Amino acid sequence: MNDSPLDQLSINTIRTLSMDAVQQANSGHPGTPMALAPVVYCLWQNFLRFDPEDPIWPNRDRFVLSAGHASMLLYSILHLTGVKAVNPEYEQLGELSVKLDDIKRFRQLDSRCPGHPEYRWTSGVETTTGPLGQGVATSVGMAIASKWLGAHYNRPGFEMFDFNVYALAGDGCMMEGISGEAASLAGHLKLSNLCWIYDNNKITIEGHTDWAFSEDVATRFIGYGWNVTRVGDANDQEMLARAFNTFKNTTDRPTLIIVDSHIAWGSPNKQDTHAAHGEPLGEEEIRLTKRNYGWPEDAKFHVPDGVYDNFKAGIGARGGELRAAWMAKFEAYKQEYPDLADQLTRIQRRELPEGWDANLPVYPTDPKGVAGRDASGKVLNILAQNVPWLLGGSADLAPSTKTRLTFDGAGDFTASSYGGRNFHFGIREHAMGAALNGMSLTKIRPYGSGFMIFSDYVRPAIRLSAIMEIPVIYIFTHDSIGVGEDGPTHQPIEHLASLRAIPGLVTLRPGDGNEVVEAWRVIMKMHHEPVVVVLSRQALPTLDRTKYGAASGVAKGAYVLADAEDGRPDVILIASGSEVSLCVDAYEKLKEEGVKARVVSMPSWDLFEHQSQEYKDSVLPPAVTARVSVEQSSTFGWQRFVGLDGERIGMKTFGASAPLKELQKKFGFTVDNVVAAAKRQLAK
Repeated sequence: MNDSPLDQLSINTIRTLSMDAVQQANSGHPGTPMALAPVVYCLWQNFLRFDPEDPIWPNRDRFVLSAGHASMLLYSILHLTGVKAVNPEYEQLGELSVKLDDIKRFRQLDSRCPGHPEYRWTSGVETTTGPLGQGVATSVGMAIASKWLGAHYNRPGFEMFDFNVYALAGDGCMMEGISGEAASLAGHLKLSNLCWIYDNNKITIEGHTDWAFSEDVATRFIGYGWNVTRVGDANDQEMLARAFNTFKNTTDRPTLIIVDSHIAWGSPNKQDTHAAHGEPLGEEEIRLTKRNYGWPEDAKFHVPDGVYDNFKAGIGARGGELRAAWMAKFEAYKQEYPDLADQLTRIQRRELPEGWDANLPVYPTDPKGVAGRDASGKVLNILAQNVPWLLGGSADLAPSTKTRLTFDGAGDFTASSYGGRNFHFGIREHAMGAALNGMSLTKIRPYGSGFMIFSDYVRPAIRLSAIMEIPVIYIFTHDSIGVGEDGPTHQPIEHLASLRAIPGLVTLRPGDGNEVVEAWRVIMKMHHEPVVVVLSRQALPTLDRTKYGAASGVAKGAYVLADAEDGRPDVILIASGSEVSLCVDAYEKLKEEGVKARVVSMPSWDLFEHQSQEYKDSVLPPAVTARVSVEQSSTFGWQRFVGLDGERIGMKTFGASAPLKELQKKFGFTVDNVVAAAKRQLAK
């Protein structure tokens, strides 16, 4: 492939748009977009299966800018290729996703060009990136989804899914631990549809990478089971094309392309330092650089004649033909395989099949009850049979989290069988969370599981799920000091509070088997909210629903479970999870003593906060200020429901290693203590 003058003109347009945007914003990173413009040009113009007219075509290749600080690189290519905007209802708006005016307002309020790429905000951005390493790890989930979709829905003559995933990473991505976890998983699964491009420019914010990073990245990735190839000069279009063809011809492993880049400044004295990497260049340096490119020195946001047409004739024409052929094939597929086509349509629109919850269990009253994790496992197996694209696994804990799908045909997702629905992420919680995001971004419905204590390892990915508004399901078991003998390192204390603090994340902690069922009804109907469902290891008594409130109240986040006979309580006991039955026992004892109490089961603060004020006041009447919260977790945040004068029975320290009954006694989770707290409240 020869580098024609029009190719070079297009590459330099990417560079100058990036320089000008960063300078105008007086904020951002111009170096990486300038250095990698030839790489992105080669990929998009000649290899990426992507139609700018329809950026959500299901079998498009995915491009992930893991080095999210180089966002102007992506915004420039989205603008120049004419990518069209799509609204949340999947409707084409007939306008550009990134207009030149958006680029001029880079990093400004409401611009489609925020500081780091944001999914949902800018069409053509496949995932939110910014935290280094998350992008490449998310790309592994996308590649997994492509393999799974192909295994499930491709038929002879109908290869509906075979898209490739490209992720562009820098030294920072390579240093972050998540990239190692994700690369190890991708190599193990032999994801031949995955290509990472590593910008080996030896520069980070502090300066030269030699200060902190000296490993042999190529050898490391060969050890992971990757194919590794190298391009010695990021400007060499012929070598870049050869590397991308090497990837496309590799069928048994993922590919890492190491690209050596350096930034060619106009001034011979300019160095690749922090100023070059993380700050605007300055007007004088921009003029000198543009002169070096043969560019009008004072022209800003200049797109020369021929550049738009060049992209239209390249990726525009090629992508349009590929998409049209796929759409025609899908029409024929609908005739041949109507049921499968219906599933694919529902997947793309995040819709559920008819009768998805028809045969969910109802748990009979039982003082011994069932563990939250066991009830959830039973429900999950029913739902997964009703919803064929519900799939997932755990970070090596499926026997404990009860997340294995055991019905006939469920199978395991392995390098030799991409159709399985049980995933083995290994002890890689961080990468698991990111992979779940990647899977969800392709519209299938993934879940991942682990112990509640290890939600810390998944938190960065959970936070991105919430920012992107994608309905990933996180299942965490062993939810409290109920873990017992494992001791403080395994007993989550602050975790519920910290998860409840994430905007847009729904946290559910059901109190018995029937609340678990209702929690899953809520979860499955989510379109834009990630959910954390928090489950017990120990058995929870199954409450008598003919005597107490219906478990369907879970959908409102909190509901009246047991009440004073006249519906006018003097004291309110509020709990979630395993402490709900404890409050019911305390309620019965108070009732015997003539105390009018109410028990409120509150599995989800988030859902409750979204109810009408009228409903919230009906559950927690403002006039009843005597209140007690009970939760085997940090008391942080419970003031909002019990008030500053209310009593909070919870954990104010870390736990201890002992059998559960001893721990409950030590930390005050007893009927007598709850009753005493209620009486203290009444005495006030």
